[in-house]
Amino acid sequence: MESNNSLEQTLQDGKLYRHVNSLIVAHLRDNNLNQAASAVASATMTPMNVEAPTNKLLELVAKGLAVEKDETLRGVSTAAPFDPVITTGYGSIPAPRTASVDFSSVNDTKGSSKIIPKHESRHVSEHKNVARCARFSPDGRFLATGSADTSIKLFEISKVKQMMQPDARDGPVRPVVRTFYDHQQPINDLDFHPQNTVLISGAKDRTIKFFDFSKTVAKRAFRVIQDTHNVRSVSFHPSGDFLLAGTDHLIPHLYDINTFKCYLPTNFQEMGVNGAINQVRYSSTGGMYVTASKDGAIRLWDGVTASCARSIDGAHGAVEAIGANFTKDERYILSCGKDSSVKLWEVGTGRLVKQYLGATHTQLRCQAIFNDTEEFVLSVDESLNEIVAWDALTAEKVARWPSNHVGAPRWLEHSPVEAAFVSCGMDRSIRYWKEVV
Repeated sequence: MESNNSLEQTLQDGKLYRHVNSLIVAHLRDNNLNQAASAVASATMTPMNVEAPTNKLLELVAKGLAVEKDETLRGVSTAAPFDPVITTGYGSIPAPRTASVDFSSVNDTKGSSKIIPKHESRHVSEHKNVARCARFSPDGRFLATGSADTSIKLFEISKVKQMMQPDARDGPVRPVVRTFYDHQQPINDLDFHPQNTVLISGAKDRTIKFFDFSKTVAKRAFRVIQDTHNVRSVSFHPSGDFLLAGTDHLIPHLYDINTFKCYLPTNFQEMGVNGAINQVRYSSTGGMYVTASKDGAIRLWDGVTASCARSIDGAHGAVEAIGANFTKDERYILSCGKDSSVKLWEVGTGRLVKQYLGATHTQLRCQAIFNDTEEFVLSVDESLNEIVAWDALTAEKVARWPSNHVGAPRWLEHSPVEAAFVSCGMDRSIRYWKEVV
């Protein structure tokens, strides 16, 4: 019953957010603030032509302020009368350590490579089968990993750090705080809701499952989306109201999480797409998303219309594009392919800006990732079982570290807020990496 109540509250919150977004867009549009209206509409996936009574937003704000003033005078608390769905502080993202790299100066930077700090790693847990994927929460406080054994583990990063202290005296530290079992086939990808303590997983059993990790005893999903294909990749919209699924189908599936309705572009059969999707990721504002496909293409999609805005065909030759993600400023895309290359593309033109070479990856669906400041790019060399780092601006290799896995790792994921990342291995293990201070 408690799970049902949480689900209903989550649904109601989602509907409220969408209604508020609609009122804001309509208010800006009706007051001839079209540029601002367009920006909000794009970021929140709200139609520009949304209908709302004239001055409805002003009317509601005025009424709310009047009620709040009255309750304050009468000594009535304005706090919500229900327990919050989120844990304390979840979703509040710390300020970045440094400003992200300005890739507009990417052209003439040879000979000025930065030195990446040394890292140390620690085995923090293992699954019963291959560790296939990982994802940090937006605030960096939690880490989830998924496995071929169909399980999902949730780590509390503060406990991982405690575990790595050489002088820990409080006995064994158990960094795994939740374990979920509800899939029938291997887990392919994971993502955290941007505001609520909800984790989603996509798996080969053609489902997307929702787990509430604020519940200490919950082992199974409280909600399920049944897709028609193997779900290879999942990504939440920054608003939390929508999610994307990259599947064995040729087109990304866009779901409204309040209604579970699936949206596809009306002209998708005319797009010439002919490869399953290995990875899908939203940009930081949700105005765009990107896919990496088995046909070797990187495709950029409009976050509002769900139409394909640009296709970089043969981005990785005739082999699979296995990963793609945006830079923080949404101006570039970092992609990885089974041609043993990592590439940086300009969003506005589709132009190839940089190539990061010298790491062999032809078999596994390994990732290429930025560190948290976007100063370095990390990927895997399968043949040497090493993790390779490049200076993001100069594209020069600046480090090679033994992976410490038995066999090459198949997934890397960097913390969004600090100098730490994880590697997931064919040897079933999860290793946590951090800078040596």
